[in-house]
Amino acid sequence: MGWIRLLIFVLFILSFSLSVNAKAAKIVEVEINGEINEGTVIHINHAFNIAEKENADAILVVLNTPGGLVMSTEKIVSQILNSKIPVITYVYPQGAFSASAGSFILISGNIAVMSNGTSVGAATPITSDYLGQRIENKTVNYIASYIRSIAEKRGRPIDVVEKFVTESLSLSAREAYERGVIDVLADSKDELFKKLNGWQVKLDGKNVTLHFDTIEVIRIKKPLQASIYEILSNPQVATILFLIGLYGLIFGFTSPGILPETIGAICLILSLVGLGFLSLNYVSIMLIIAGIIFLIAELLTPTYGILGAASVICVTLGAIMLFQEPLMPKEFYNTFPMLIAGISLGLAIVVTFLLIKVVQLKKVEKKVGGEAIIGEKGEVVSFENGKGFAKVRGEIWKIKSEEELEGGDEIVVVDREGLILHVKKPE
Repeated sequence: MGWIRLLIFVLFILSFSLSVNAKAAKIVEVEINGEINEGTVIHINHAFNIAEKENADAILVVLNTPGGLVMSTEKIVSQILNSKIPVITYVYPQGAFSASAGSFILISGNIAVMSNGTSVGAATPITSDYLGQRIENKTVNYIASYIRSIAEKRGRPIDVVEKFVTESLSLSAREAYERGVIDVLADSKDELFKKLNGWQVKLDGKNVTLHFDTIEVIRIKKPLQASIYEILSNPQVATILFLIGLYGLIFGFTSPGILPETIGAICLILSLVGLGFLSLNYVSIMLIIAGIIFLIAELLTPTYGILGAASVICVTLGAIMLFQEPLMPKEFYNTFPMLIAGISLGLAIVVTFLLIKVVQLKKVEKKVGGEAIIGEKGEVVSFENGKGFAKVRGEIWKIKSEEELEGGDEIVVVDREGLILHVKKPE
């Protein structure tokens, strides 16, 4: 009987040991879905912070993106390359793609994975001017060197990934796997974890083995801050806020009131937050400044709308060419100029017209009351010793004049002193 008890005890210890060894691996999952911007950066940082607090075994970055902002992409790539936790980048689900800026993020992972029916590549830099799309050699060279450095860091084929930039190469999942751009093909997350079970990755010169026998996935939701910055760093939104803020402040200074200045200041501040994450074209900034100068000149010195029209043209062109974001989706450069041109042109024309009318009304208002009667003509009723009475605009006024006048003489008002009019004979 004693040996039976001993056997039961040994079996209990073994089962307890196995249950400890079978502890589920923690995997933090975060999605990059849509255009990459500063909101994406905050979302990724949030996920990595949680992974560190939870002592996660791996971070899974699920990709489905057409591209995005250069500055934001660089921040995300840097976060992945310097991570102390293994990072798995995964283009998923089928039909998804990781184009342009997304290609940089995919190859930066310790393990790069794609599901069949997805694609990667097409990262040729594109910029835009008011005449259309164009490609700058210096930009291509810079972006190509950047993707080469990432590929070299992760041991991926430099000659292939460089063609993403220089030749706009695009690969299917199977082609990317066969050329060594990615490490694994997996059509589902379950298949992904099974294939990566026992996989080794190198972190800080040490080999780390992934144990995915049992897993616990922690899915990270997008924090509110990320959603706000996602909106503000959107080039379209940032441009529209900038234009509203700019014209709001000008309108407020021209026609003082709490509402225009308040709305203008808020919109301008919010736009500057978004513009801070974007690569700007300084020629465009100069055009916008010139547009503001032309508008102010139109308000101060009436030119029958000539300077006002020049202001509208400068601001519209400046808004269209404001950004230099070579890794944004190609569709961005097809829609952005038309959208911003329409909004900017409409807003500029309406606001410029209103401002001119406000200034004109103010000039008319100055003549209302005492000054309004100056220049009016009337008829002398009686006059003696430099003083008398005259009928002006149907009313009897006291008058003064250095000229000799008689009843019935026509006079014109040249000044007013309280209730006394200074008059003279018309020339």
